[in-house]
Amino acid sequence: MNAKRILKITAISLASLIGAAVLLVGGYVGYVACQYYRIDDGITLEVSGAEQKTVAAGETLSVMTYNLGFGAYSPEYSFFMDTGVMDTGEEVAGIYAKGMNKADVQKNVDGQISVSKNANADFYLFQEADEKADRSYKINMRGSIEQAFAGYSSTYAENFHTAWLLYPFNDPMGTTKAGIVTLSKYAVESAVRRSFPLTDKFIDKLFDLDRCFSVHYLPVENSAKKLVLVNLHMSAYDEGGTVRARQLEMLNEVFAAEYAKGNYVVAGGDFNHCLIADYFESDEQALSHFESKQKTPDWVKNSVLHNSDLAAGLRLAADKDGATCRGADIPYEEGVNFTTTIDGFIVSDNVEVVSVKTTETHYAYSDHNPVVMQFKLK
Repeated sequence: MNAKRILKITAISLASLIGAAVLLVGGYVGYVACQYYRIDDGITLEVSGAEQKTVAAGETLSVMTYNLGFGAYSPEYSFFMDTGVMDTGEEVAGIYAKGMNKADVQKNVDGQISVSKNANADFYLFQEADEKADRSYKINMRGSIEQAFAGYSSTYAENFHTAWLLYPFNDPMGTTKAGIVTLSKYAVESAVRRSFPLTDKFIDKLFDLDRCFSVHYLPVENSAKKLVLVNLHMSAYDEGGTVRARQLEMLNEVFAAEYAKGNYVVAGGDFNHCLIADYFESDEQALSHFESKQKTPDWVKNSVLHNSDLAAGLRLAADKDGATCRGADIPYEEGVNFTTTIDGFIVSDNVEVVSVKTTETHYAYSDHNPVVMQFKLK
């Protein structure tokens, strides 16, 4: 066989391989695109296990918010989408997309439920609770929570659903079905899922959840007013904070409308904003309040929330001395990872905040610490 014929066969073979690869990649992208859809806004949520007891003005109530981090975030865990910079200038990045193994995820889920039950709260606001996902080895976190709190009313609002995601190549995320779970010891009259504004970037939409918040209407004893209990999880991977700004605008509109009706507003969750800046002279002081050997991440520099950012009649309630979230670009080591307070509450002026306190878990089961607020309806 002469050299010319060998070159021709080689070229044809290479072209065939390239063509097959293009078809394969194109087919996969098409599959992912076809599987993606945006969950509608304004979906009525089913209230399971409806309780009959009604909330009364003047009694002390308690609510816990806890981002469960899909059961993956043991202290040794780092997440592939998180990046950071050490004080030395060294750049660092997380490595995992899924939990390290099924046993570790189960250990974290059991620990989260134990910590939550110890709080004995009247209401629970959970985020990142997987229902069926490869990243949590198909452990039904939602079912485990509802079973552990069988005496509570519950709602579930889906906010993450994916096709089988091949990325990252070293630890593919696979498929995910997850959401936010809300529990109540008191009667919930109705509940609705509201869709947050999202990024328009296709790839970002695949990995940054179908962000939402759930709004629960609870009757108040001897009153026409309602307690409006909100569970929320705002965007995280949002360069410049532009999407979060649109989400905050939506929250302000919804909360202001409820407050104008005379209702009581209690909204809690993972805001992905620093919530404690009003306790300090500057944003920089708030962001450096907790010991760390890492530089302040850009995402939170652009996302510091103040009372002045909220609609009239609303205010923040957060624990200034309790960090609620750790950087997940490296495994957790106390005093090393960047930490700040992004979990907490917004309340209306007709709600008295009795106390708000971070539960220190040392990030044993999640990259978040839970926060408990005691409050009264005036």
